Amino acid sequence: MTTQSDTSHQGGASPSGGAELSWGPPSSTALQEPVAPPTAAPRSGEPKQPFFHRVWRGRPEDPRWVRPAFLALLVATGLLYLYNLSASGYANSFYSAAVQAGSQSWKALFFGSLDSANAITVDKPPASLWPMALSVRIFGLSSWAILVPEVLMGVATVGVLYGALRRRFSPAAGLIAGAVLALTPVAALMFRFNNPDAMLALLMTVTIYCVVRALEDGRTKWLVWAGVAVGFAFLAKTLQAFLILPPLAVVYAVCAPVQLRKRFAQLGLSAVAMVVAGGWWVAIVELWPASSRPYIGGSQNNSFLELTFGYNGLGRINGDETGSVGGGGGGGGTGQWGETGWNRMFNSEIGSQIAWLLPAALILFVAGIVLTRKARRTDLTRSSFLAWGGALLMTAIIFSYMAGIFHQYYTVALAPYIAAVVGMGATVLWEERSKVWASLTLAGAVTATAAWGYVLLNRTPTYLPWLKWLVLIGGLVGALGLIFAARLGRQLALAAVGLSFVASVAGPTAYTLSTVNTGHTGSIVTAGPAGASMMGGRGGPGGGGGMRGGFPGGGNTQGQNQQGGNGTTQQGGGMGQPPTGGTGGTGGFPGQNQQGNGTTQGQNQQGGMPGGGAMGEGGMGGGGAGGLLNGATVSSAAKKLLETNADDYTWAAAAIGSQNSASYQLATGKPVMAIGGFNGTDPSPTLAQFKKYVTDGKIHYFISGGGMGGGMGGGNSSSTTSTSSQISSWVTANFKKVTVGSATFYDLTQPTK
Repeated sequence: MTTQSDTSHQGGASPSGGAELSWGPPSSTALQEPVAPPTAAPRSGEPKQPFFHRVWRGRPEDPRWVRPAFLALLVATGLLYLYNLSASGYANSFYSAAVQAGSQSWKALFFGSLDSANAITVDKPPASLWPMALSVRIFGLSSWAILVPEVLMGVATVGVLYGALRRRFSPAAGLIAGAVLALTPVAALMFRFNNPDAMLALLMTVTIYCVVRALEDGRTKWLVWAGVAVGFAFLAKTLQAFLILPPLAVVYAVCAPVQLRKRFAQLGLSAVAMVVAGGWWVAIVELWPASSRPYIGGSQNNSFLELTFGYNGLGRINGDETGSVGGGGGGGGTGQWGETGWNRMFNSEIGSQIAWLLPAALILFVAGIVLTRKARRTDLTRSSFLAWGGALLMTAIIFSYMAGIFHQYYTVALAPYIAAVVGMGATVLWEERSKVWASLTLAGAVTATAAWGYVLLNRTPTYLPWLKWLVLIGGLVGALGLIFAARLGRQLALAAVGLSFVASVAGPTAYTLSTVNTGHTGSIVTAGPAGASMMGGRGGPGGGGGMRGGFPGGGNTQGQNQQGGNGTTQQGGGMGQPPTGGTGGTGGFPGQNQQGNGTTQGQNQQGGMPGGGAMGEGGMGGGGAGGLLNGATVSSAAKKLLETNADDYTWAAAAIGSQNSASYQLATGKPVMAIGGFNGTDPSPTLAQFKKYVTDGKIHYFISGGGMGGGMGGGNSSSTTSTSSQISSWVTANFKKVTVGSATFYDLTQPTK
């Protein structure tokens, strides 16, 4: 083995006596101070290479295959994520409506308003909406204009991850990590979807990259840039951006190659940068007069700080979320948002989304720490394992015990961390393969991955039933070859490596291909084939109770064309035709099975809230889960009705719940007020405010049905219940009813009295 000072990033001699199979991480036995990667300056008088040649060739000291392989990885990731992209239509219409609004109004863009007339915002800060809204401003409203920025974020995340591992370890480590990330099912889902998680995953990866750069030589600027990345991530998804801060701060405070006093001063500067990067927008919103800005969606007091620390903050941890649809189970219990406990990331709700290589990552993380146990404090190999592994453990633990709202797709945040640890661990142990414990550990990681892949694939026994056997057998054979890799010839050793890698990623690759081949719409989406993620179920082969990607606690259903309680079909659209409902994720109200009770399979399944109907007409919120999570199908007749004289009003219509209003807004291109925000539980507008809007002639129609309307959230939501129900009752009692097909409207310009 070579020392760090000999080969900072390129391989030394292999244990078998040649350099052909060396992947190049530094030896743990050479505990020198970390150094920056070597850069080859052009010789005096040597002509500078053309730009495109440098892009294709990469660093002169790299083998010729490195840069082409990296570029091929980026292109392949982009093509994979772009494939069949328009099948998802407007994806989550909640955010697409805000994107549309931001493309029409700069004020709506800044605040993240749901409509261009700025009635109410989404229940998140707006940073993730900005790239999509700017894209729509340039290219016009379409599925591609909304979703391509998300794809580009996925490609960028793969690129940043490669760069982070390539600097300290080797090109092979970066390529392995990049491929693992790109082929993770939940990553393929969310980097093709318009939720905030794509931007969050990118910025968290950038944050760790900057911290590792700072750990190389203690330069302050990289730690400041890390703070900027976290601050901007806060503007994407609030406090989730802070989950990785404790392990990163501890790693830098202990391992940075500068004096202790300077380390703490640098961390302080990074904290200041984080506050400035994330706090400027918060300060403006909080200081802006509430009367001239939109209501802060998701809050009960029109305060972004309340939203941050309540509904989107501590409420997610303890389940006490005022205005939400209920919390989860605690202490290993099963609640409306699934089972909590140490095994949550592995159970039938979550496992197929993210956990394919999680056992291997945990094994390789421990191996990396053991390998560097005698290293100096500033050893960068150990610091890298601690940074990426610490982020993985902290995030996984928080996710495992969250009692509040938790969706399967949140786990995309883990994907870069798992991929990084796998890339680092595999290459480090490969360089140490002449040691029995290292080769056995590497083989053990492959064996665990193959066995776990078999279990995950067995949970969908009708989906490629032969694949689980190929994964298991191929992984075991590959692991056997890895045990003796140091004694095998080059060809056999390469065959063992290749077989092990293919067996490890075959399962997630199959689920990823299934994901990109299917459109995903609505608020709750999952990756993989039907039945891959069973919400509300217990872990174990075969899955469990609960519907795939459906509303928490619902029955076990599989099929298409599921309906909510308002009777509007939720359906996906074809190429170029945005769907208006939810493929891969609709269902009934918590605790209600589809089609009455029991478990059903098939098509045209129906569910919804008890009582059905619209608010004010014997129901509890109209659209029930369908209206809450996915919205409604807008007929051409309904579209024409709302478009008539729409420019004479501030809002063409108003509807309870953001998904319901979003459907009509996207169909007509006109502002539609979302009464009560996403759940219909926000106290906005009040009945008095709504009456004034109507009196002033600002709203044309009231759309019957929609979101939950209140009464189902944690905490005290009685005031929000009365707000939306009072508006509905007042409208139905005082204005002319207009029926268009199966949809019901009330003309607010035609009083009945």
